[in-house]
Amino acid sequence: MRRYLIAGNWKMNKTIQKACELVNGLATESKNINDVDIAVFPPFTALYEVYKITKETNIDLGAQNLWYETKGAYTGEISPEFIVDVGCKYVIVGHSERRKYFQEKDELINRKTKLAIEKNLIPIVCVGETLEQRENGETRKVIEYKINELENIDFSKIVLAYEPLWAIGTGKTATPEVAEEAHKFIRDLVQTKYGSEVASNIRILYGGSVKPDNVKILMNQPDIDGALVGGASLDVNSFMGIIKGSISL
Repeated sequence: MRRYLIAGNWKMNKTIQKACELVNGLATESKNINDVDIAVFPPFTALYEVYKITKETNIDLGAQNLWYETKGAYTGEISPEFIVDVGCKYVIVGHSERRKYFQEKDELINRKTKLAIEKNLIPIVCVGETLEQRENGETRKVIEYKINELENIDFSKIVLAYEPLWAIGTGKTATPEVAEEAHKFIRDLVQTKYGSEVASNIRILYGGSVKPDNVKILMNQPDIDGALVGGASLDVNSFMGIIKGSISL
């Protein structure tokens, strides 16, 4: 039985003080929750201070990005060793915003994913289609390409996240049926490539404007194993609404 993972991506939000206030609130409100995995992804500047709060709680820590080398002349980049050093368990790889604004290509994402696994991080690898691609009937083609580009990756050591780009930050959400169709397609692809055991165990998160009022119906779908939450993770009440909604099914 796959456990839900509710992951809060804070993106470029929260100073250290605000990050600590938020995670303190989450730690208090979630202290008796044991039926779902919870992770937060603060900005790099706040990681260590947040870790000092979360290390004795049921909240895991993750980073929003990493580089594909452990050290060297890469000004402004972040080594996976640094991420591990501040207590991270997870790292997001290939988020749609990294692909869009920083032109990250699949080859780069593949290299990042490999190194994350090598350094004992759990990468949450994001895949999804744009509105134009969806309207052109290319959803499956795009997803299959992105999955196939993850070459020589141990899929038993990663989490996947389906991000319909047209539903991120727009307030739009894929219907449960649309989301489930994409998730099942991804799981079927994994099964074809890596076998039924890997496919049945891999967690596939939904990342497209998840909120307390839609989380239950989304999590009720058989192939959706949690959520990669953006804006709704920046407030204790809304994030806790999503967490509680995922365990009251």
